Amino acid sequence: MWDHVQWTEEDKENARQKAKENSCIHIPLEEQGTFDTEACQYWDKFYKMHQEKFFKDRKWLFLEFPELLPSGAKSQTTNGRLGDQQASHPQPTGSSTDTETRHRQHNGPTHHHRNADAPNHQTESGQGAAPDRNEAAIQAATFPGQHASFRILEVGCGVGNSVFPIVNSIKETDAYLYCCDFSPCAIQLVKDHPDYHDSVCHAFVQDICEEMASFPFPPRSLDVILAVFVLSSIHPKRMQGIVNRLSTYLKHGGTFLFRDYGRYDFSQLRFKRGRCLSEHFYTRGDGTCVYFFTKEEVHDLFSSAGLEEIQNLEDRRLQVNRGKKVAMHRVWMQSKYRKLYPPPPS
Repeated sequence: MWDHVQWTEEDKENARQKAKENSCIHIPLEEQGTFDTEACQYWDKFYKMHQEKFFKDRKWLFLEFPELLPSGAKSQTTNGRLGDQQASHPQPTGSSTDTETRHRQHNGPTHHHRNADAPNHQTESGQGAAPDRNEAAIQAATFPGQHASFRILEVGCGVGNSVFPIVNSIKETDAYLYCCDFSPCAIQLVKDHPDYHDSVCHAFVQDICEEMASFPFPPRSLDVILAVFVLSSIHPKRMQGIVNRLSTYLKHGGTFLFRDYGRYDFSQLRFKRGRCLSEHFYTRGDGTCVYFFTKEEVHDLFSSAGLEEIQNLEDRRLQVNRGKKVAMHRVWMQSKYRKLYPPPPS
């Protein structure tokens, strides 16, 4: 794999033409509802078939997102680099299924899964309460991880390929990890993992598209939110509401970490005609969906939620399948956004 690859004008034009060709025919609107109403079955069928054996842990996680570690903690995966995406992005085989996003959230809020053991902390609309009052309210509440000084949420956690590198790095600290996924089967696999323990992690089923979703922690209680190849599988019209709602759970100064597919990634260009739902939004043969972002779209998504840009980059890489003699231009978006502190009272 080659890092930081610069595309020629010819590369760019070829990519635009391929995307134009494979998106010229859209799936009829009356047929698109299936990818929403049957989403739960698609995800659970995948996990029941592959269990936890399909993906490898993300060894690059802490190199790119050191914000996941509380002060003084050390990563337990020191030999990874972002090039190890091949571990979580197996070499494409030419099929219409791109492996990393198979275990992501669905593209509509039809199904409503709730954690019966979780307190119903509804999202608040305001963000201007005094930090000391909010911290006091958090300490007075009863919820998993309430005594932790550093709290992380991963949305769309799948079977834990980010969860367990994080858990093994924070278990000797005063940090706590929450993780959720749309698939009940995936969450059960996380809970069955030998490294899972509720003293450091709380896994729960959650549909983040659900507007009235309840979470097992109060607003403004999280230091970090992690979304890796999650938002791309959700309908573009729903993304802003999701980021808005999730952001209310960040503390002031907390960070939203994002990594996902970029526009004209190889996986977009290999789609066949008839798989396009809307502009740059496709469905695969197994019913899962994927959107391909630009830097400008990512910036608008998070800044519209009131977050401040720390990093927003387009990561272009070149993978070569030597056996098939195929060169694959990969494009990923990687971003970090911070929740601003409220202005001091005048």
